[in-house]
Amino acid sequence: MQHEKNIGFNIRRLSNYIRRDIEKSSASGKIVLPKGVNGWAINYFYDNRDKEVFQRDFENRFSIRRSTASNILKTMEQNGFIQRVRVEGDARLKRIILTDKAIKIHEEIMRDIKRRELKLRKGISEEEIDQFLSMVNRFIANLEDEND
Repeated sequence: MQHEKNIGFNIRRLSNYIRRDIEKSSASGKIVLPKGVNGWAINYFYDNRDKEVFQRDFENRFSIRRSTASNILKTMEQNGFIQRVRVEGDARLKRIILTDKAIKIHEEIMRDIKRRELKLRKGISEEEIDQFLSMVNRFIANLEDEND
């Protein structure tokens, strides 16, 4: 099969370009990328900042064991991304809140994603984007199909 018409090859090329753009933003000092699951966790805590979120919520959301969650949260606390604050009336419960540092990182990442998304969409109609996303979802479904 020619590379020009090979779906996997072209998705890989696109992925490489996106990764390089992310690395360029990070290398230029615009964005400090959190390591490992910390970025996903920051996003989760940011999206739920108007709610009381506890370790058990984090465990459930990421389908991880208590010890794993505890280690991740301990590291995030040491890195200055979160604070664990005792809840009045129950000294055992500690609410997890993002620090200003983590909020700033999250907002920088979101600005960078928006910039990249605008760059990717340049010269492409909404109809073409809808078609592309429909095809990507079908590719994913085809790969997830265990009956093949």
